Amino acid sequence: MSSAAYRRVLIKLSGEGLAGDDGFGINPGVIGGIADQIREVHDMDIQISIVIGGGNIIRGMTAAKEGMDRANADYMGMLASVINAMALQDALEKVDLKTRVLSAIDIAQVAEHYIRRRAIRHLEKGRIVIFGGGTGNPYFSTDTAAALRAAEIHADVILKATQVDGVYDSDPHANPDAKRYERITFDQAIRDGLKFMDQAAIALCNENSLPIVVFDMGVAGNLTKVVVGETVGTIVTG
Repeated sequence: MSSAAYRRVLIKLSGEGLAGDDGFGINPGVIGGIADQIREVHDMDIQISIVIGGGNIIRGMTAAKEGMDRANADYMGMLASVINAMALQDALEKVDLKTRVLSAIDIAQVAEHYIRRRAIRHLEKGRIVIFGGGTGNPYFSTDTAAALRAAEIHADVILKATQVDGVYDSDPHANPDAKRYERITFDQAIRDGLKFMDQAAIALCNENSLPIVVFDMGVAGNLTKVVVGETVGTIVTG
């Protein structure tokens, strides 16, 4: 197998991606497939961290639009992301991987509290670190949490797992003529308002020279291809 292009990666998983065709909750087949792909990369001695969303359970912004207090809705979303982190931990441990869930919200019975140096030490020991609870603050998305944690642990790249095969100039589901980019800059993504991550997260990656690879993790083997440097999806750089 080709040598890895990255030493330490942060994978951003959406909560919606765990639901599969069910549209809600956690699909065992989907989360099992994710675990298998992560194990394949871990076997290449790559240090792996993960930020996971909670949109398969509740989306804070959606709940706020329906009348719920925004801060309260966001805290519920953070708790949902911890539930997903625990589910992913279980799936990873079923394929014999050592894991730690670190939460930005104190839930001592089920997760360690997030401490940057502790997270780095776990990675150095070969454990997969799953970050739950977002940033621990309302009004920030798990995209922003991914950019923040990746910068803090000095990750080489953010691997943004989506349900499409890269970044497009418009929604490819709604526009069959949408153009897919193979490579774009942070400035272009911000200028054109591209929606693969929120603008705060893109700006944070830009400031810290932290590249993003947007790819479809629903295709078996894609994660490994990205890690060894094959052209899969879209790379976003400075």
